[in-house]
Amino acid sequence: MSDYVLKVSNLKKSFKDVKALTGVSFSVEKGVIFGMLGPNGAGKTTTIETLTGLNKRDQGQVDILGLDPANQLKELQKKIGVQLQSPALFPRLKVVEIIKLFSSFYKSSLSTDQVLEQIDLMEKKDSWVKNLSGGQKHRLAVGLAIVSNGEIIFLDEPTTGLDPQARIKLWEVIRNLKKEGKTVFLTTHYMDEAEKLCDDLVILDRGRIITQGSPEHLIDQNFDDKVIEFRDQNLSAKFKDQLKNSSFFNKISFEEKNNHILIYTDQIRSSLKRLFNLSEQNNIELEGVIIRKATLEDVFLKLTGREYNDETI
Repeated sequence: MSDYVLKVSNLKKSFKDVKALTGVSFSVEKGVIFGMLGPNGAGKTTTIETLTGLNKRDQGQVDILGLDPANQLKELQKKIGVQLQSPALFPRLKVVEIIKLFSSFYKSSLSTDQVLEQIDLMEKKDSWVKNLSGGQKHRLAVGLAIVSNGEIIFLDEPTTGLDPQARIKLWEVIRNLKKEGKTVFLTTHYMDEAEKLCDDLVILDRGRIITQGSPEHLIDQNFDDKVIEFRDQNLSAKFKDQLKNSSFFNKISFEEKNNHILIYTDQIRSSLKRLFNLSEQNNIELEGVIIRKATLEDVFLKLTGREYNDETI
């Protein structure tokens, strides 16, 4: 029997006329990195703020470690750590000082040195917060969440705006939390981040969950084929119609996304040969042709009928 540390049933939340969550249900097992993936405006931050008691839910049931944040918030706060999307960091405190300050809020907190080691900021412990780089500030924000030594660590889009190197460093911090037996609840709008980090995830869109499972399961469940992708460099409507209607491709699925053409097929060699024959017949030179496996972005496109982007809904 699965050991669930968090259960949510039919969670609903509105802000005036905006329905942020329209009946969200999911469960999180102990000791996993659980992801909530979706574009900006999907309802991720509303979910995490409602679960951690910053927002009152309109409807639904929430059980976190046997506690309900609606009426047992003080008890719950002792057992979790939270990093918000826009954390308030005191700019004129030193790194070591702000960690000690947050440590004083909890009875069973980690030591300051433990936190500094985990977030790789030992060399910056005597630096003022205002002098840290963007990536270092993000790691410090995560450190202020994990200092609680809580059983569940909530991280709301912790890598947003970071350069690739800073993101990878923070990914290691998150993976180490799992190694230490913590459960991590991670929200993100980065598909690659969800694929690399999460053991289980839900894809949230417009306040509703459209699917749940491990990244591998969701991809395998929706695709048993590979993707031929190439640039749409002013391809003629006639040629694209021929691609859509061609009987050359087995199990064909055709999509246009971000100025690229995507062809999903389980017969990759024959499909490539027929694609190039068709382009030659039309005197068209294809550019940037690649073959790849399906991704979570492809899953989102298939389930919603529209491409994934980071724009607010």
